[in-house]
Amino acid sequence: MSETQKENNEELENKVEQNEEVNEEIIDSKEEINSEKIEEKAEEIVENKIAEYEEKNKSLQDLLLRKAAEFENYKRRTENDQLNLMKYAAESFIIKILPIYDDLQRSVQHLGEDSFESVKNGLKLVLDKFTKTLDDQGIKKIEAKGQEFNVDFHEALLQQPSKEVPPNTVIEEVDPGYFYKDRVIKHAKVIVSKEVEE
Repeated sequence: MSETQKENNEELENKVEQNEEVNEEIIDSKEEINSEKIEEKAEEIVENKIAEYEEKNKSLQDLLLRKAAEFENYKRRTENDQLNLMKYAAESFIIKILPIYDDLQRSVQHLGEDSFESVKNGLKLVLDKFTKTLDDQGIKKIEAKGQEFNVDFHEALLQQPSKEVPPNTVIEEVDPGYFYKDRVIKHAKVIVSKEVEE
């Protein structure tokens, strides 16, 4: 190989190396540019997502506030309904006993004008009407006299010796007791028998 050829080869190799270096620089630049674009795109996506979630969060907060206000209104209405229900619970019963009250007033107004018998009959009619009204409402009298003493229905005031009935029998009803439906609302006050001491 001549000297000239050697020089040409070396020059060629140098140029090839220079080209390779330039190519590497170009590739690095491209990669850097792509990386920057990806980062920018990622930032844009994240910002959009944050804005979307902020909007959703705001909508949820508004919805929560509306629901809380609606619940407060519902709670207030329910409380008022319950108060009114308790306040006027006896209304239907009072409506039913008002005619009896009116009958009693009329009976009192005619005292002295009518005979004793007519007043007695009038009061009996009022009593029957009152008894029926109470019965319709589920109010019933507790049977006491002649029954075995039962602490669930009777309240013993005292005991008296008796040979006529077995011990622990109600021999006298001092004050009547009443059921309201299946509940005892007033115990009957009674006198109860006991064995006669010999």
